[in-house]
Amino acid sequence: MTATRTPDQQLAVDLAAEAGRLLVELRTSGPTGRELGDLGDRRANTLLLDRLAAERPGDAVLSEESKDDLARVDADRVWIIDPVDGTREYGLGDRPDWAVHVALWERAGDPARSRLTAAAVSLPALGVVLGVDDDESYADPAGNHGVDGGGLLPPRTDSRPRIVLSASRPPAFADAVARAVGGELVPLGSAGAKTAAVVRGEADAYIHAGGQYQWDSAAPAGVALARGFVALRVNGDPLEYNVAETYLPDLVVCRADLADAILEAIGSVAG
Repeated sequence: MTATRTPDQQLAVDLAAEAGRLLVELRTSGPTGRELGDLGDRRANTLLLDRLAAERPGDAVLSEESKDDLARVDADRVWIIDPVDGTREYGLGDRPDWAVHVALWERAGDPARSRLTAAAVSLPALGVVLGVDDDESYADPAGNHGVDGGGLLPPRTDSRPRIVLSASRPPAFADAVARAVGGELVPLGSAGAKTAAVVRGEADAYIHAGGQYQWDSAAPAGVALARGFVALRVNGDPLEYNVAETYLPDLVVCRADLADAILEAIGSVAG
């Protein structure tokens, strides 16, 4: 444990890694396809909920795989988890672009200062967990290293910025953003994997519009923001967590030097 890693941050990293190991084991010895995805969701969710109940019994939890208890809105500490982010990719068996998300939101006296205080994104197929401190990653010794050379994306062939986005739901403004920064659009799996590609330097921006919830972006945004990247909504508003409405449909994660050009390009289309 590094000197800068708080107990909550250490727990986030440990939980994301442990759930990831379980999922890798299921993937190599269990069913496939949708059946595997459903099983992974259930088993990882149970693991995370049980560990949080034991380690942080007074905290609330918001999970994609559990019924939302709105009492969390009044809680001071809320863990926001996605047991398998990118269930489709996970179920395919040979894709590395899926993740486990674990984040902690804490209330402050000033509501504007309430924020994500711990976050971890596990990339179990790569044996890597990304946290909020400056370490590149925490190698999970029990993880399965070396998928496609250890990366989410193949090596770059030129210096153009890479913009990762959903293959099935690309934003309407994707082409405008690519033109604005002279970049290329690259489809990739889960929100956690796409954010991780930016944090790891394999991509330069991640853009999304539609179909996400708080658990999709909480841990990725927490990791990105703590490491100096920009993470916000497509209209430039900050991302808000532990509000009653779980739907949080859009997201931009990028290098700080690209943020203005990306937001202006989005605005030109949306306006």
